[in-house]
Amino acid sequence: MADDPQRNFRSAYYEKVGFRGVEEKKSLEILLKDSPLGILPPHSDSHALVGGYRKEQYQDILEALEVMRYINSSTPSTHVYLRMFQLESQVLPRCSETSAPDEENEDFLSISRAMEEIVDDPVDCYWLIKCFVNQFHTKFGDSVPHLPKSLEHYLSQEEPRLLNHLKNSGALDQLPYNLWFRRCFAGCLPECSLQRVWDKVISGSCKILVFVALEILLSYKIILMGINRPEGVVKFLCNIPQENTDAIVTKAIDLWHKYCGTPVHAV
Repeated sequence: MADDPQRNFRSAYYEKVGFRGVEEKKSLEILLKDSPLGILPPHSDSHALVGGYRKEQYQDILEALEVMRYINSSTPSTHVYLRMFQLESQVLPRCSETSAPDEENEDFLSISRAMEEIVDDPVDCYWLIKCFVNQFHTKFGDSVPHLPKSLEHYLSQEEPRLLNHLKNSGALDQLPYNLWFRRCFAGCLPECSLQRVWDKVISGSCKILVFVALEILLSYKIILMGINRPEGVVKFLCNIPQENTDAIVTKAIDLWHKYCGTPVHAV
């Protein structure tokens, strides 16, 4: 990972808490000083103290949920994180009203499952999930609904024949936009590729999600052109082959630079 020039947000986070050794790109150097996820203060001398407070807060929330019987020893960790997040956000439902997770909660759970593959410590994992989700909704909540149209525009520039096929087959309106744009490809891309995408999102751009989706469509153009039913297109795109995803992300970043220059905080 240390030799990867594309940098990932986990490296950025661990360097922020004192594990040095990876050379930073200038743009991320500036972002780290601003603490893009807001987890740690800019002064390294206070990291240990703040880290202790974070751990105590985590334990307090956990114990409160156990006392209220929202969670127990058999509750999956991702559902624990969801209840913790709901409690802190003051949207925790009554115990008698808890039901199967709705679409928004499923988005959170998908991001949580992906984050667990990246971060081992549960305290760090929860804080990263919480801050990532909050930052994404705060910065990009108004932009996300417009990303499908943006994808359509760039696809018309790169491969109009594929765009017409998706339109004519009825698949365009049914593409897995939630998986791509609301879940930021959690559950679609493996961890090694996903963290490169999330790094760009944390750095300040949700438009990278459009170009990853665009490159997926371009990479599997021949297969997609041979599928005439929208459900077949959706099924394939929700289960893309995992062995080629790093190349897809690399090409997506190239497309991002092609259309957006060299954005640092581009939306």
